[in-house]
Amino acid sequence: MTDASGHIAPSAVPAVAEMHLSDLRAALASGWRDFRRAPAMGLFFGVFYALGGLLIYWLMFRAGEIWWALPVTVGFPLLGPFAAAGLYEISHRLEQGQGWTIREILGVIWRQRNRQLPSMAWVIIVYFLFWSFFAHMLFALFLGRMTLVNVSTSYAFLLEPQGLLMLAVGSAFGAIFATILFAITVVSLPLLLDKELDYVTAMITSFSVVLRNPGVMLSWGVIIAVLTFAAMIPAFLGLIVVFPMLGHATWHIYRRALVPADA
Repeated sequence: MTDASGHIAPSAVPAVAEMHLSDLRAALASGWRDFRRAPAMGLFFGVFYALGGLLIYWLMFRAGEIWWALPVTVGFPLLGPFAAAGLYEISHRLEQGQGWTIREILGVIWRQRNRQLPSMAWVIIVYFLFWSFFAHMLFALFLGRMTLVNVSTSYAFLLEPQGLLMLAVGSAFGAIFATILFAITVVSLPLLLDKELDYVTAMITSFSVVLRNPGVMLSWGVIIAVLTFAAMIPAFLGLIVVFPMLGHATWHIYRRALVPADA
């Protein structure tokens, strides 16, 4: 919607809805349905995401930085919400009964460069980089004084007492990092794609959804984490299917989590 001067008018901030566990089942079913209705597009984004994870791991491995590969690979799913932007648009068009081509979908993503989505993307990227450096700091703190035998070629050092302690502490902090990012992105990216809002408002709205529905959102976060990491085990290949299904499902979570201002 544009005003008299031709500028796009800001959207009203949607109200937060009360959710139930049944919403998660419905969103997953809808996500799977959307994937089946647009399998080529889903596989396109799934392959792109899986190859991204493999490339990151391969670069770390080739550089002899295998101890960097673990935190970077574990943190890689943090980029998922932004990478799924094209899937949100496909679900949106399916919802509206509209058709599309891959050129149109990629064009939609390209046109977002003039809106708030890139700002949100930078928040996610900086967050991912901060996690990577924080994990490196933990490595130095716990293992910096050890004789680093086979660190560049093997994960065996993780079975040492200091390595196990580092994994425990890193996992605890990683869970905190992931929870915060989840809270500010669970609906913010679909919201920015759908409405004319600034990215700070979108993050606050997303956080409000989590505060209003902590049990449901916790369950949704666990579902995402379990499915994503299970899909990463076979050389990231499971992401080819899991990523698009979760991406489509996220759009439906967004629809169920917020009440349109004009509803």
